[in-house]
Amino acid sequence: MPQYFGQLPITDQAWTSLGLVQSLEQNERGICCDCEGARLSITVLAPNLIRVRLAPTGEFVARRSWSVTREDAEWAIVPVQIEEGEEAIVLKTEQISVYLYRHPCRIACFDQSGRAFAEDTHLGMAWSASGVSAWKRIESDEHFYGFGERTGLLDKLAERKTNWTVDALDYNSQTDEMYQAIPFFMALRPQLSYGIFLNSSFWSQFDLGASQLGTWQMLTRGTELDYYIVYGEPAQILATSTELTGRMPLPPKWSLGYHQCRWSYKSEAIVRELAQNFRQRRIPCDVIHFDIDYMQGYRVFTWHQQRFLNPKALISDLKEDGFKVVTIVDPGVKYEPEANYPIFDQGLEQDYFVRKADGALLHGYVWPDRAVFPDFLRSDVRQWWGDQHQALTDVGVAGVWNDMNEPALDDRPFGDDGIKISFPLDAPQGSADERTTHAEAHNLYGLSMARSSYEAMKRLRPGERSFILTRSGFAGIQRWSSVWMGDNQSLWDHLEMSLPMLCNMGLSGVPFVGCDIGGFAGNATAELFARWMQVGMLYPLMRGHSAMNTARHEPWVFGDRVERICREYIELRYRLLPYLYSLFWEASTTGAPILRPILYHYPNDPQTYTLYDQVFLGPFLMAAPIYRPGVEHRAVYLPEGVWYDWWTHQRYEGATHILAHAPLERMPLYVKAGAIIPMQPVMQFVDEQPLTELTLNIYPGDGEFTLYEDDGYSYEYQMGEWSTTTYRTQQNNQQIMLETIDRQGNWALQRKLIVELMSAEAEQFTLITK
Repeated sequence: MPQYFGQLPITDQAWTSLGLVQSLEQNERGICCDCEGARLSITVLAPNLIRVRLAPTGEFVARRSWSVTREDAEWAIVPVQIEEGEEAIVLKTEQISVYLYRHPCRIACFDQSGRAFAEDTHLGMAWSASGVSAWKRIESDEHFYGFGERTGLLDKLAERKTNWTVDALDYNSQTDEMYQAIPFFMALRPQLSYGIFLNSSFWSQFDLGASQLGTWQMLTRGTELDYYIVYGEPAQILATSTELTGRMPLPPKWSLGYHQCRWSYKSEAIVRELAQNFRQRRIPCDVIHFDIDYMQGYRVFTWHQQRFLNPKALISDLKEDGFKVVTIVDPGVKYEPEANYPIFDQGLEQDYFVRKADGALLHGYVWPDRAVFPDFLRSDVRQWWGDQHQALTDVGVAGVWNDMNEPALDDRPFGDDGIKISFPLDAPQGSADERTTHAEAHNLYGLSMARSSYEAMKRLRPGERSFILTRSGFAGIQRWSSVWMGDNQSLWDHLEMSLPMLCNMGLSGVPFVGCDIGGFAGNATAELFARWMQVGMLYPLMRGHSAMNTARHEPWVFGDRVERICREYIELRYRLLPYLYSLFWEASTTGAPILRPILYHYPNDPQTYTLYDQVFLGPFLMAAPIYRPGVEHRAVYLPEGVWYDWWTHQRYEGATHILAHAPLERMPLYVKAGAIIPMQPVMQFVDEQPLTELTLNIYPGDGEFTLYEDDGYSYEYQMGEWSTTTYRTQQNNQQIMLETIDRQGNWALQRKLIVELMSAEAEQFTLITK
């Protein structure tokens, strides 16, 4: 808990408010105003997307090469009607109206029904020594979601959210700054929702009514205020906002399988034993992660000469058995002059490492003791760093796991009771022609490192998609990497918290996310691990992980009962791969989250606004996990419509609450009426055998689903080697018709199609296929 007592008083900031609109220029996209020395622009980029910029000095900052947003000029011109009145200038698109009031200068948006949103309060926009800020109204029954990686519950009303990447070791439900900093949120109330993206990589903060009831504030320590307003229902908001900051590329299908990790599987013998256990026990697994102990003295891009004597042979043998290898890569380069360590020698010679303002080499302490850090803001450094990945790809590594890239460092060697430190904010970064300081670059460090890894793996493995995982990042990280929620703990409340954490990441435009199953720090109990594996089946990234000096967390270490449970839910994950891979394709093309809060599909149902412990996997599967010890029953909210129990096929009418029975072997799972869920036979790894049999599980009702398919590993899908098949079900009394209404693409696969009607009263229906 923060220490409130005894703090020194802080005076109110002296804010300079935006002045009156003195002159106005119109252009084909919007308007630009002079406001008593300050400059304000409102730009229409899409019918539902508005950009607002305020330059207190009267001069807008030039676009940076590292900007995470799409350039204004890349957006198609959309019709905008501009009306100049005595009280206000109005910009109208086909979806919204934006009012710029003259006296005083304030902004308000309205939907077509005249409902206000993103409306400035009397404070409007202003600047002070602490930064540039805007204050807006919190409307009645308005709730706030997203904000990137956040602990606690789903709705962030009445909280402060700071955007500044840190090594959030031992985080809990009250932690503010986290590994990721994504200054985007979504506001929702009945019949209206909108999103805000604060386009600043400087330290920034959202105050959602914590300081002033009925007012939310955004503040940046940058030199100008630059933000985007996105209007629409949640799906439309994400489609537009990810068009702005980018969408995830389609990952290799094997990365959707189960990942096993530990700090550390310290030798080749231990890794081989691990792989053998998975195959002998018939527990599906596709990926084994190598943590820091595979390196020689923790020197990045090296292999330990005793514990991993022949990594190429090891990885080749693992590949034969269906496993891919992902290795950890940290940014800290061991400071080792005159030791013939080429990574350090080259970086020093080319001046690739970050320096202090006085020119001294910046250093800190991480795993290899004293270390220096590349300046990933520079494209030449990203290229050089990326080239070093060849030490990994040459021996068969298929993915890279970026860690400690907030960046995380101590003031003295690990184990010496040091403290966490950061780069000095005045440390120069960027190329000579675009120099900035760490104050602007800090939040971009992890994203830029992930970009380097992604581009490198694509260069070095041009025929196959690679897997990238990062701990730290900024808005747009989805373009370069998947993300996990850092060092969680083997606690029930961390299991509970994982659901809103991942859902808020999805609502922030980052769909490929996960938490360490079983908890990283501490020892899971058998019950906790079983329940966590059930929930982990839903995570877009399904990875088990644990820390050194903790008990092992593999699926078989807790006894036969838990091993059976783990096997069943991992097998369910693999059976659902056709459904799941189609969700990943949808995410890559529309920005839709894979794991979704209930409000995503029911934005006008206030019952869903604070419902954090039920989730959708795609549009049809809804889970209500157990996240407390000894619990075998729980309340479940079924929204409007008809629902079916996944396990028993019992039918329910929503909207209603039910009491679900959930013994340890069962996670409550429900299916929406009209669902079409493609499934496949169980495999021990994704590519174990060709998919010769596809089953469509259909549920009574009207529904539609598009199945996406390609080879799952190459980039051929970018050249047309893919297919989509859209199925539709329609129910007319006791007759259910399934038809294929559309097929596109060149990918062709011969296989048997099985259709199963899933209902406790299936015999009462007649199924017709076309």
